[in-house]
Amino acid sequence: MASRQASSATRSPAGSPGRVAQRRRTREAILAATKRLLTAGHDPSIDEIAAEADVSRRTIYMYFPTLDQLVADATSGLLSERTIDPLLDSAKFSSDPLERVDQFAVSLLEIAPEALPLGRRILRLTVDSEPVPDAPRRGYRRTDWIARVLEPLRAQLTDEQYERLASALSVVLGWEAMIVLQDVRGLDAAGEERVLRWAAQALVGAMLAEAERS
Repeated sequence: MASRQASSATRSPAGSPGRVAQRRRTREAILAATKRLLTAGHDPSIDEIAAEADVSRRTIYMYFPTLDQLVADATSGLLSERTIDPLLDSAKFSSDPLERVDQFAVSLLEIAPEALPLGRRILRLTVDSEPVPDAPRRGYRRTDWIARVLEPLRAQLTDEQYERLASALSVVLGWEAMIVLQDVRGLDAAGEERVLRWAAQALVGAMLAEAERS
């Protein structure tokens, strides 16, 4: 009895940091397996993804309610790994805040022809769905990208200023803004690029000016 109690005591509670980290690792393993199959030219089934990730079908559905949602998320990840991540890790990524956010905006626009249809699908699939416990919220990649874009500014801004700027850029630099510019404003690709790049730089410039005054 004592050994059974001791064993039980060493288990991680469902909401413990260890359990949360394990769930995130499992989710990333499922996404990585899906990306490998997609890169190899497959249109993978749930069974193929489960075998590649070494998990059960039930485990996959715990993290991704539909195959369509999983494939869309994995494809979006592949696009960002091909275009955006190399920029953020590149020595060519400027240290100047205005140039930096402009480079990022251009990088997003480069993948827009492929990414925007995916963005529409992901919005449709996830906007009304129940959140999966311990899973990152929709747009988690964007949150990370913007944090990296704003890294040189972090020490110059107060916490409130930094969070406000990050939130404002999240509105401007993403699928939702592109959809509005295309569907509501009727802009072509050139007009969309002009507005997004101007808006992103205007937000950063306004915050730099505010920080200098404070």
